[in-house]
Amino acid sequence: MKEYKIYWIKEEFARHYYYKSDILYRFLREFHMQKNRVDLVSQFNFITESFPKDTLTLQLLRQPKNRLQNEQYIDIVDIKSKHSLISLHIEEKQIKFRCETLQDAETLLFPALRQFHPFLFIIDDHYENYGWISPARTSIGYNNEQVLYS
Repeated sequence: MKEYKIYWIKEEFARHYYYKSDILYRFLREFHMQKNRVDLVSQFNFITESFPKDTLTLQLLRQPKNRLQNEQYIDIVDIKSKHSLISLHIEEKQIKFRCETLQDAETLLFPALRQFHPFLFIIDDHYENYGWISPARTSIGYNNEQVLYS
């Protein structure tokens, strides 16, 4: 199973770095490699939101195939279908999940997360895969009121 991490990026930073996701990925990778650096910890806390575990868990459980693994651990959720299993661990600033293929996550997990929030950034450190869960809206990074040529 492959392991991925999801971060809730604050909207102002998501809009600025939406098309510069390589910079955001390198920052997150550096943060995880050097957690003792106060400046990186401060920046990480500044650009990310905390996940409201209860709200997020309820959003995930609204999907008909999802269930809690254990009632005592509300931060652990298993999502099952006939042929797939995704195991989620919801922490304060990140969600870790494991699945066989990213297509399983696209089918079972990402639709619920897109309803939760549009600016979620996913990384896979082992293969340097990263990106946004939701596609860009046409208004991101553009001011529709500006006229460039008339």
